[in-house]
Amino acid sequence: MNYIIFDLEFNQGFDRLNNKTVSNAKCPFEIIQIGAIKLDSELNILDTFSSYIKSEIYKDIHPFVKKMTGITNSNLKNAPSFKEVYEDFLKFIGIKNSIFGTWGTNDLKELHRNILFYNLSLENVPTMYINIQQHASKFFNNPVGKCIGLQNAISILQLEQDKQYHNALNDAYYTALVFQKINNKNIKAETYTYNLSKKEKQKQRLKIDYDNLFAEFKTILKRELSKEDKKIINIAYNMGRKNKFLSNNNKK
Repeated sequence: MNYIIFDLEFNQGFDRLNNKTVSNAKCPFEIIQIGAIKLDSELNILDTFSSYIKSEIYKDIHPFVKKMTGITNSNLKNAPSFKEVYEDFLKFIGIKNSIFGTWGTNDLKELHRNILFYNLSLENVPTMYINIQQHASKFFNNPVGKCIGLQNAISILQLEQDKQYHNALNDAYYTALVFQKINNKNIKAETYTYNLSKKEKQKQRLKIDYDNLFAEFKTILKRELSKEDKKIINIAYNMGRKNKFLSNNNKK
């Protein structure tokens, strides 16, 4: 049995015209880096894995992602595709009874979502996992519902911080260090089940066809639409979908 402690970095879409985040509901967080540490049953480090992934959903790095991670478009330009990196990651994982270790469960959720988005198989993905953040929070006697951050955990344990945070491999390494320090017989692996919330499922079902929407207004107005026209139409359409400014006058 091995432990695969992994971390992900994500990208999102960004509308520069309106200065806001935009996302594909089926894959709002596109994985652009996977980092992992392989531990044996005694928690000794056996191997490491790290790879950037070429963006296919969101072509440009979101400004916030760039600022937080330092990842740029040039880092991803010649990187392998998600499918290629996923295949390499499965080879790295190796044996089927491996157990995932993560800081929280968000990375597990987004890994599954990205795999399914590209219609790839989940067959060889480990089903058991340990939420190291949850157990670290208990270890440090945090109040229920208050999860400790990775950097705080490393600081409290007085472990060397010689690597940059918000890098997938480095964060996986730090997570592995915490796991080595807090592991005990009461920490048991759980089965992970991928589920979307009702709100997320609804978002996936609702997708605006902007090409046809703008084409309709182009026909109505009998002219080309400017960027300002499209912005106003988008705002008005979304306000209408959310039932804003409905009248209570039921006479007609």
